[in-house]
Amino acid sequence: MRQLILDLLPETAPSLDNFVAGANGETLATLAAWLDPAHGESSLYLWGEAGAGKTHLLRASGLIYHDAAADPDLSGGNACTGEHAVDHVEALSGAGQIALFNLFNRLRGTGGKLLTAGRLPPRELALREDLRTRLGYGLICRLQTLTDDERFAALSAQAEARGLRLPPEILGYLLTRAPRDMRSLAALLAALDRYSLEHKRPITLPLLRDVLHAPPTTASCTEP
Repeated sequence: MRQLILDLLPETAPSLDNFVAGANGETLATLAAWLDPAHGESSLYLWGEAGAGKTHLLRASGLIYHDAAADPDLSGGNACTGEHAVDHVEALSGAGQIALFNLFNRLRGTGGKLLTAGRLPPRELALREDLRTRLGYGLICRLQTLTDDERFAALSAQAEARGLRLPPEILGYLLTRAPRDMRSLAALLAALDRYSLEHKRPITLPLLRDVLHAPPTTASCTEP
């Protein structure tokens, strides 16, 4: 199922407009205001459980994105120029923590912006004390995970926008059997719509099971 989701993403690029806020309206407004060049604070830290939408917002920020879970040393990309968004800070290696500390100081000195995210508030992160202190200097916002009712309402709205009339049992099955973050759920809804059209089958629970258990696609070529 995870490979299927990866094959489908992104159907649309993450943006602040297509983020399903739920109870995070104030945090979303804070982030939008902070991204304005006129805002004087250089650092904003987002924290919350997996699936709360941290990665969506970091990618939607327009800043240079780094995923510490994939690159714990922050060795990829150019961290010497531009403004940056660093995801999964709890995964940083020792070298990555030094790199983020230096990046924080540089951007603070030049008036640039650094957006970071992790599962815990800065004071609870298992990182260098000086880095925890730096992360705690700026704005700190918590992202709440969506409730099942909020996910159900969001999926219903997305289905309606696609012209789909899905019975409650279809949406309920998606919410109980699929990954719980909205981006994955939206991708599965897109897959359901596409599969239904390609196979000329109505959207039913058997069709949904077919989509959820579809084998991963095989690449037709490889990179050199």
